[in-house]
Amino acid sequence: MADRFGGKWLYGGCVLLSSVITLLSPAAAAIHIDVLIALRVLSGLGEGVMMPAVQAMIARWSPPKYRSIVVSIITDGVDAGLIVGMLLTGFLCDYGFAGGWPSAFYVCGVLGCVWSAAWFLLCYSSPYTHPRISTTERKYWQTTIGTTDLVAHPSTPWRKTFTSAPVWALTIAFFAALWGFYTFASCLPLYMDDVLGVDMTVNGAFSAVPFVVTLVTIPVAGLSADLLRSSGKLSSDVVRKVFCFAGLTLASCFFVLMGHVGCNRALTVATVCGVMVGFSLAYPTVSVNQHDLAPLHAGMIVGLTYGVASLAAITAPIAVSTLTYQQSTRSGWQNMFYLTAAIHVAGAVVFVVFGSGERQTWADDTGLE
Repeated sequence: MADRFGGKWLYGGCVLLSSVITLLSPAAAAIHIDVLIALRVLSGLGEGVMMPAVQAMIARWSPPKYRSIVVSIITDGVDAGLIVGMLLTGFLCDYGFAGGWPSAFYVCGVLGCVWSAAWFLLCYSSPYTHPRISTTERKYWQTTIGTTDLVAHPSTPWRKTFTSAPVWALTIAFFAALWGFYTFASCLPLYMDDVLGVDMTVNGAFSAVPFVVTLVTIPVAGLSADLLRSSGKLSSDVVRKVFCFAGLTLASCFFVLMGHVGCNRALTVATVCGVMVGFSLAYPTVSVNQHDLAPLHAGMIVGLTYGVASLAAITAPIAVSTLTYQQSTRSGWQNMFYLTAAIHVAGAVVFVVFGSGERQTWADDTGLE
């Protein structure tokens, strides 16, 4: 839908839906756990649209040779949200209004609604549909991206996409990266509590520190990838594979180290920061490679790759629960870190063997399949 009709209304509408659900969550929790679960499912259905929608807009609002840095800067918004969220919710749980934890939902929900209003007023799906863009800028985009890629909304080559080895290699690498990311994003506060024994406010601060690192390292990695590509020193194919392999294997090494640092808080946070540096190196591949393969179908491809990869958001917390339920100790978490390291290495190897950084032959297919 984003590739065919544009991403503006899909993205903004789903952020608004998620924000309203966030506002309703404390009331739902007071009514019954089943009501809360139903709202979370609805929120997930809405949030699942966001990544494909924004990728379809990126394809029409960013020069191809600078796409890694553009996507990296946008990705920084995710990490900034995690940082603010962890710090703010930790504080609000201890000192907020409405009984503490409900205030975190109310504050985030209101912020999301205000942001949605600004988005609907200011943003458009492409330069071609923007009513206030200058003639000079429109010509710039037509020259930089190409008139076809700027305005075309071809039918999706479903069969060729689903049978593409590079697409599935990217999917597996994306899953590996998100497994580690979701392990930290959703379970790091639990680890800080179980192993390090810190209170909620300090927990929020400690959990946020690694994501502060990515605010710098992800744009640097994206810029480095673009410079290597645009200089002609390395092909896009080589750059994507090198960054993916280096990033995921580096993260796996720090995951293994995590299992041996003991209860030293400073060393634990430093090791987690090392993991995030690895994620940052892999991001110029897993979050941009869709545009290398088929920019006109970037929304659909990221829907496939991110949809499958988001299984990590389900399976990683389940794995944490399984491995730490009987003994929520360092040894239980150590097994989780070993498993995560193995998944990272497997994803890196698959992408190096089967992945690609080149535009596919079916990328401009306009036939309906």
